[in-house]
Amino acid sequence: MILFERAPAKINLSLDILGKRDDGYHEVEMIMTTVDLADRVELYAIEEDTIEVSADNQYVPNDERNLAYKAALAFKNKYQLTNGVHIEIEKNIPVSAGLGGGSSDAAAVLRGLNRMWSVGASLDELAELGAGLGSDVPFCVHSTTAIGTGRGEKVRELDSPPRCYAVLAKPNIGISTWIIFEKVVVDELFHPDTQEVIHSLEDKNFTNLAANVGNALERVTFSLYPNVERIKNKMVQAGADGVLMSGSGPTVVGLVEHFSKAKRIYNGLRGFCDEVYVVQLLDRR
Repeated sequence: MILFERAPAKINLSLDILGKRDDGYHEVEMIMTTVDLADRVELYAIEEDTIEVSADNQYVPNDERNLAYKAALAFKNKYQLTNGVHIEIEKNIPVSAGLGGGSSDAAAVLRGLNRMWSVGASLDELAELGAGLGSDVPFCVHSTTAIGTGRGEKVRELDSPPRCYAVLAKPNIGISTWIIFEKVVVDELFHPDTQEVIHSLEDKNFTNLAANVGNALERVTFSLYPNVERIKNKMVQAGADGVLMSGSGPTVVGLVEHFSKAKRIYNGLRGFCDEVYVVQLLDRR
């Protein structure tokens, strides 16, 4: 049996850091949605009680370090299964880019195995299982528009965004989330207006959404990787309506209401940044 799952990238519309927790993580408040840049995950049923992973990107491990492998192992352990699976991952989402590619692959594996082995778990149950794998996995299981709180694993669905496009620009670097969070001093951060972003979603108000997007981690990442700030400034100069870094970076997101403008910004950035994409937001409820 062969199953296919799409694993879409996520972008942040806001990301705030509220404080340091007793468990060493940071308390976050972040609004995320998905875009149509996606990995392709194929699941092949095999007879042996084993997990195999194969990804077509040299920076993605093909062993138990891969988050997709960990997702399959967690699923098998949770539901006490002896079935085997081979996982093929076609990587289209840049790696270590702040776009949740690994988390989305893991979420796709949880959804796919749930179908393949007819377990019948709900998305909420899969999200709870995914929380043990990474903070972004519960959101990626649902792949809608949502606010993540706690360390990101508590997910509440929000209204879908107004219709718009996003230009993604990723410099030729990868950033470890842990390195960025180690440098966080909460009192020195810019704090975006999360509630105003939520109101913009409720009202389907693109202008207000673009005016209020923001990421508290930007100053930390910019201090370590100045080129990310240069790309953000270039995006603003090119005319994007709302610009922020996604996750801990380095990808910069520019929201644009019309495709023609998005294409102009894309063309302007192509000579400045190696990886540039024009994408649509997926949530069309």
